[in-house]
Amino acid sequence: MIETLQNAIPSRFDQLKLAPATLHNLEQLGYTQMTPIQTASLPMTLAGQDLIAQASTGSGKTAAFGLPLIERLQTAGSPSAAIQALILCPTRELADQVTQEIRRLARARPNVKVVTLCGGVALRGQTVGLAHGADVVVGTPGRILDHLERGSLSLAGVNTLVLDEADRMLDMGFFDDIAKVVRQCAKDRQTLLFSATYPDGIAKLAAQFMRTPQTVKVQAQHSAHKIRQVFYEVTENQRLVAVSKLLAHFRPERTLAFCNTKQQCRDLVAVLQAQGYSALALFGELEQRERDQVLVQFANRSCSVLVATDVASRGLDVEGLEAVINVDVTPDPEIHIHRIGRTGRGDAEGLALTLASVDEMGAVGKIEVMQGRESSWEPLSGLTSAEGAPLQPPMRTLQIVGGRKEKIRAGDVMGALAGECGLTREQVGKINVNEFSTYVAVQAALAPKVESQLLHGKIKGKSVKARLL
Repeated sequence: MIETLQNAIPSRFDQLKLAPATLHNLEQLGYTQMTPIQTASLPMTLAGQDLIAQASTGSGKTAAFGLPLIERLQTAGSPSAAIQALILCPTRELADQVTQEIRRLARARPNVKVVTLCGGVALRGQTVGLAHGADVVVGTPGRILDHLERGSLSLAGVNTLVLDEADRMLDMGFFDDIAKVVRQCAKDRQTLLFSATYPDGIAKLAAQFMRTPQTVKVQAQHSAHKIRQVFYEVTENQRLVAVSKLLAHFRPERTLAFCNTKQQCRDLVAVLQAQGYSALALFGELEQRERDQVLVQFANRSCSVLVATDVASRGLDVEGLEAVINVDVTPDPEIHIHRIGRTGRGDAEGLALTLASVDEMGAVGKIEVMQGRESSWEPLSGLTSAEGAPLQPPMRTLQIVGGRKEKIRAGDVMGALAGECGLTREQVGKINVNEFSTYVAVQAALAPKVESQLLHGKIKGKSVKARLL
């Protein structure tokens, strides 16, 4: 049974038993006050206890498991050192995010090596990385199993095992793979399980692989002052057209629209693109390359509307998301809370708009019970279209052939854009360097000219191929 935490102490990182260098690093990162999940879990996990924690993306859970993991590292940087920590994630995107955050949190420790092992990337390069030594491995269950079966990875020295977004891994059918991986970890390890929801499979995992785990749940409720929630009653025939009416009325720069099915995603993107919106779909059947390109474009402001299913969007954390639209009502009220929590982050205010048919009113009632308040309803007829064409994204994305394998860095790309194309830093957005490709956002009006100039220019002294997505 998961217990809801009532009175939690401490509330600041400097009240925890952390190394002075770690505290100094946290201060430099701007981490002073703990989030609710950190407050609830860190005193127990730093004491070495196993933990089941119910917490969503954006709750600060990576630091909640990352700090105890880093504190337990014994040696670092030696090629012969055994892997001491393993973090299992459902997707490559989440694994990449977790890797980046662990590296940031571990900056106070010398030579901590973090290796990412996921599908969609050649095995050979990963094998070479492992041969050079690793302290922490972050990866997906399938690829971790590949390395175990090939003998390029040993988990016998793992003293901390983390299952991140365990519910999603179970949704994706990874139970057996997880079980095989866990059985190869040291028996006396600490196991930390983080999950947004609590399906039956979580209890089964805990019973098999955890030692008297402590349990905490931090309810992902949102302040009515931070996120404005509005519900609209629709018929099935009105639903997709209603989305474009909401976009035309509120004109958010970036919107995440949730559908319950892949087909609904496809249908909505077709409708929005026909009306002139910059819209892309994110669902489970996309190839890794397509998925990477969709996520990059949405994160760097080259796409106005991302239409996604719940499973495909887990682990997606986008800064400055103005609006969430629930195209369909989810039957699970906890998932509704996680959906709308993507907006209104930090000091920003957010907008959560939900379309509901008569058949979905029972699901709306469950949401009201969980939130402890009645829903606010407005009529579709009250929506007005602002003057002008659909709001267009301010940036466009260029794909450059070549990435980390060619030793390309973000600074190299910025140097070429400044030198070859005469761009200022303000005219360039995010630069994402992947294994074999690099994506860079530039101001939309300049993008065609920049594409042409890059095709005739060089990066690190070499000619490059570039194209606008």
